[in-house]
Amino acid sequence: MTVTLQTTNSAARDVSADAIVIAVGQDAGGQSTGGLVLPPGAQDVDAALGGGLASTLSALGATGKPEEITRIASAGKLAAPVIAAVGIGTATTAEPGSNDAEILRRSAGAAVRSLASPKIRSIALALPADDAASAEATALGAMLGSYYFGRYRSNGHPAAELTLLASGAHVGPAVGRAQVLAAAVTLVRDLVNTSPSHLYPETFAAQAGEIAASSGLGIDVLDDTALAAGGYGGIRGVGQGSVHPPRLVRLSYQHAEASRTVVFIGKGITFDSGGLSLKPPKAMETMKSDMSGAAAVLAALQAVAALKPGVNVIGYLPLAENMPGSSAQRPSDVITMYGGTTVEVLNTDAEGRLVLADALARSGEDAPDLLVDIATLTGAQVVALGTRVSGVMANDDTVRDGIVAAATRAGEAMWPMPLPEELRKGLDSKVADLANVAAERDGGMLVAGLFLREFVPDGVRWAHLDIAGPAFHEGEPYGYTPKGGTGAAVRTLVQIAQDVADGRL
Repeated sequence: MTVTLQTTNSAARDVSADAIVIAVGQDAGGQSTGGLVLPPGAQDVDAALGGGLASTLSALGATGKPEEITRIASAGKLAAPVIAAVGIGTATTAEPGSNDAEILRRSAGAAVRSLASPKIRSIALALPADDAASAEATALGAMLGSYYFGRYRSNGHPAAELTLLASGAHVGPAVGRAQVLAAAVTLVRDLVNTSPSHLYPETFAAQAGEIAASSGLGIDVLDDTALAAGGYGGIRGVGQGSVHPPRLVRLSYQHAEASRTVVFIGKGITFDSGGLSLKPPKAMETMKSDMSGAAAVLAALQAVAALKPGVNVIGYLPLAENMPGSSAQRPSDVITMYGGTTVEVLNTDAEGRLVLADALARSGEDAPDLLVDIATLTGAQVVALGTRVSGVMANDDTVRDGIVAAATRAGEAMWPMPLPEELRKGLDSKVADLANVAAERDGGMLVAGLFLREFVPDGVRWAHLDIAGPAFHEGEPYGYTPKGGTGAAVRTLVQIAQDVADGRL
């Protein structure tokens, strides 16, 4: 689904839309009546109504807290018949990485999400956009909030038409960047929400080919025969139980003036049954989302190609379907990874680290200045950090902290995690170089990171992002986050690329 937004410098009273969204705040300056603060866009609506807007909203119970929605009728005094007031708390600025920027994103998203319906198809946004950061945050939140996945619905509705009331030289570039990021997040959400009967390694690779062609990216795809010839034992071992053979996709963005290269690798398990180490039925219901890392890398490359930062970016999508077929790998099988390391597979449900390991080892041939892998890797991540915060591990504390800082500027929650050396011995195998799991369950997220570290090329700065919880949202929608695929970490990957280009990472 394509999500778009246009801008206008028309007055709030004159904008033709099914609904208009305004912001109301709490004790943050501006015109305050009845305990609520009216930012400039809301003041324009208040003037058109003849005053008293804050008092009316307060009487209806509005408090101005972030994401709170209060609707009133415009009674013919505006072209839009419905006014939706969304709380923004005490947000006064939207500097990148500030909490205020995320409040604006979430509040804009919550407002659009609450309004969009078959009856309200056009929405005007008289929300803060006085500077580039505010305009980008508001536009991005609104577009993400309008997301709707209707591929399999017979009674679905199209995306809402969004118009941002804003003017100034900063608006065009800010909204343009928001449009690129929204398109990238939307791509991930669509891929994650697609049924695994339609999205499997071959079709995923085909879609990557279409995106590469339209974005000007280089692309190479290895099929099962090429993977066998190349010695990609991890990817092939995971995929050998499925009727859908695995693929390895390599995407590349080249900048004529770039001297540095960043490599992204995303876990692409298009469906994870657990293999012969079969998951319980309930645990399989969301396993179409186990390719969220690969989707994030694909979308990040699409966004990078549009934004054109001064850095070379390479993306790997190791794609496989983990099924318990008659040819599936067995617990106690020993496989040979790309580069020659042997791994004893003790649990076939610890498969993501196997496909990532092949790609990590292969990435050394790209001579990256920074290597980042991203995956819905462990249930332990959800236990440790919940469903809204991703974990970041690295072989360099400065890199780890830089990734967390990039995520913060991008508006995504990530937390630095260690790689304790004492946990490494749990991966020792009695018959191979390495086991894919440790006997003890303690520190499962960290042990998985230690396994991946074994395949990082010597001397390469590396970080691992575990997004198992944030990638798929099963609860009620909030802010700009819908149920289902969320598009987690795409914005962070784009920010990382920019930070490498700028010399921050």
